[in-house]
Amino acid sequence: MAVSRPLIENYFVGALQMRCSVVTDTVSGDTIIIDGGAEPERLIAWIENWQGRGPDWSTGPSFADYSNGDLPKRKVVALVNTHAHFDHSGHIPDLLKNYNVKWYLHEDDYFLQTLAQRSGQRWGFDVPPPAIADEKLIAGSVMSFGTIDLEILHTPGHTLGGCCLRLFVDEESDHLFVGDTLFAGSVGRTDLPDTGGDFDLLSKSIHDKLWPLDDEIIVHPGHGPLTTIGEEKMNNPFVGLSAKKDVFSRGKYL
Repeated sequence: MAVSRPLIENYFVGALQMRCSVVTDTVSGDTIIIDGGAEPERLIAWIENWQGRGPDWSTGPSFADYSNGDLPKRKVVALVNTHAHFDHSGHIPDLLKNYNVKWYLHEDDYFLQTLAQRSGQRWGFDVPPPAIADEKLIAGSVMSFGTIDLEILHTPGHTLGGCCLRLFVDEESDHLFVGDTLFAGSVGRTDLPDTGGDFDLLSKSIHDKLWPLDDEIIVHPGHGPLTTIGEEKMNNPFVGLSAKKDVFSRGKYL
């Protein structure tokens, strides 16, 4: 089921400036946190009390709409991850301490998730012991998180369990949360240790699962600016239809 006028917020969190997305159904107040990998205090303060820095980008509605009582209070109903690199999943334990909800991750990234703390420490970051996913993301299905439905597109290549999450929106362009599968003008790295990275597999995932989607779909990458399916399908130098063969490398972001 599509949502009407969702509130979508992007937060660039942590030293690696990973995009965490918070999606709220403004009819029910149900809210999900996608890739809550860092700065949990910032996320919690804004979601619950509209305090602190807030998001770096938002579709609206505004704080005024909520403070006037025109919209329901937000209620976090699930944590969902595109994949399990530590910058995306490292501080999930802190969010789970605050929210009595389930955390969803594709099972092919379960092993990678066990390495989150060690991987973060390798980069010099303080990361808590890794969380264990409560539920599996089911590839090819539409999963319901309260009143928010997401289509789960399994797109391995950056990691074995990488997924893109499609939010259907009434009378507007849909939104696709792609983690590190795809970026504006780039793709995720495939050379990181213990992740199952494979450029040929990543390219196939993108061509098979993403390029058939509507060109107008708004893409929320795990790092960097927003883009659209149409823009990347035509112009992405790594996997776009105009890309030259045998010029691929590891990608720009993490």
